[in-house]
Amino acid sequence: MSEAVLAASGLSVVHRTPAGDVHALADASLELSAGEFVVLIGASGAGKTTLLHVLGGIQPPTTGIVRVGDVVLTDASEREVDRVRRDEIGYVFQSFGLIGALSAEENVELPMRIRGSDATIRTARVSELLERVGLAGHARQRPGELSGGQQQRVGIARALAGSPRILLADEPTGQLDSQTAATMIDLMASIAHDDRVAVLLSTHDQSIVARADRVLELHDGVLSEPARLPS
Repeated sequence: MSEAVLAASGLSVVHRTPAGDVHALADASLELSAGEFVVLIGASGAGKTTLLHVLGGIQPPTTGIVRVGDVVLTDASEREVDRVRRDEIGYVFQSFGLIGALSAEENVELPMRIRGSDATIRTARVSELLERVGLAGHARQRPGELSGGQQQRVGIARALAGSPRILLADEPTGQLDSQTAATMIDLMASIAHDDRVAVLLSTHDQSIVARADRVLELHDGVLSEPARLPS
């Protein structure tokens, strides 16, 4: 296994409520390596989204450490966290998260505009990514003119726009039919294996497990790596 591009240890997230403390995460630790397709399973409410948010720098843990490359994300300044999120981590949302007023190509281009990338580079990269996800012929269409599967593919292309080393996908097949979901999983696996990206995909769909290089499981905030049956 290659060196970890993301490492987390002792992650806990505690929500204080009038009824007492709720542990969304409890002492979770993991590593992700380049080229690895890891599937995170667990029932709804198990803490999958919370874990991905913490790993992606979207929310801080109550305790614990997240390291991305040489940067300890949990100790970094807000500016450095923003840089890591922009340059190192791609994030795919279950709800697609596209801007309805923008076309597919404009949604994919947006992260590169924010980074100040050259217009020529942006155009070439957007064309490459839409071709990669099978949407070259839909570049000018807006999200409302696309199917759910097509919208999710735009979301994946946008997440890859900055050439991240890590891709976090939060239930990306949750709103898709089984055939479209299988296509999405094929795409995610190829991104991991062909592009050497560390991919962590959360799901409650057990059928996706067979495609994983490694499986992690969350149950009531507790993370484990269950034994795999021989194929």
